[in-house]
Amino acid sequence: MSSFSIFNSQFSIVNHRLVGDGVRHLVCAKNTRKLVGPDMIVLHYTAAAGSEAAAIYLTRPDVSASAHLVIGREGKIIQLVPFDTEAWHAGRSWYAGRSGLNRYSIGIELDNLGLLRLREGLFIAECGRIVPPEEVYTHDSNGKLTYWHRYTRVQVQALMKVCEVLEEYYPIKDVVGHSAITTRKIDPGPALESALRE
Repeated sequence: MSSFSIFNSQFSIVNHRLVGDGVRHLVCAKNTRKLVGPDMIVLHYTAAAGSEAAAIYLTRPDVSASAHLVIGREGKIIQLVPFDTEAWHAGRSWYAGRSGLNRYSIGIELDNLGLLRLREGLFIAECGRIVPPEEVYTHDSNGKLTYWHRYTRVQVQALMKVCEVLEEYYPIKDVVGHSAITTRKIDPGPALESALRE
């Protein structure tokens, strides 16, 4: 099967590439190992200053990370690696009795600044950017407050539509956050869980 589309979906998959409104493609030539029947999706946040910057960074040949998709805050999508090619997003990872999950998964990066620091009344991202209070999600974890960059409604809607298309085209069994497959990472964080419930 070389193409698939869901009735009323704005996206389809043609030759292992996402097509539709708001989808662009970049070339990530460093990724060449074939991926046969990916059966899980791993969600990440970029912790970068914008989807374009994150996508360009991930395609650089000197960077040992990549992803299949980057979904911007305005719902625009950039595909870096075809879905039948392994991307380097999971790193050292374990889930459901398997390790090395790059070999089995599609990696989706969401444009989001992640965990924020509160300093002198300002919410500051790891990259140094100040996040306005209306974009901050406050999470209470056993009485300890943490602050996270909110995901946008249109971004989450795009993510859900993309996952629906991927689940119909590939034998996807699990959609997990990066933090579920390694203790080294905290993304995509509780702000995404909250956004998905809204």
